[in-house]
Amino acid sequence: MPPIVATAEVGRPAADVFAYTTDPTRFAEWQAGVVSGHLDGHEVGARCVTVRRIGGAERPSTSTLVRLEPPRAWAVRGIDGPIRATVDVTVEPLGADRSTVAIAVDFTGHGIGKLLVPLLVRREARKEMPANLARLKERLESLS
Repeated sequence: MPPIVATAEVGRPAADVFAYTTDPTRFAEWQAGVVSGHLDGHEVGARCVTVRRIGGAERPSTSTLVRLEPPRAWAVRGIDGPIRATVDVTVEPLGADRSTVAIAVDFTGHGIGKLLVPLLVRREARKEMPANLARLKERLESLS
């Protein structure tokens, strides 16, 4: 299956959009279900840990940063758990003060995740992505 992709045009420079969108400490501000996040370094190979509330419990997932090309591209690949996300962020400038951000997500299931990805995870992500991007746009455009 192809990845789930959502895009938004944002009234901010590409560097601002990139910095905010790829900062795991800010994921909870715009991503549904995220409780916290952090990145252990700012180079390819760094670990990104995101904690999500799933079914009433907080569940961490670890990814590896596999692409870092500020202010245009950032990508992580899940390395643990039954559901491993692949996330690719691209930011394109539309002039000095506008940008387009696109986020593509895909999932690989391991163990029980092989059942959950096609039955639940992809469907929920498809519903959440437009709302997440709308919150991202709102948050970025409200920053001074």
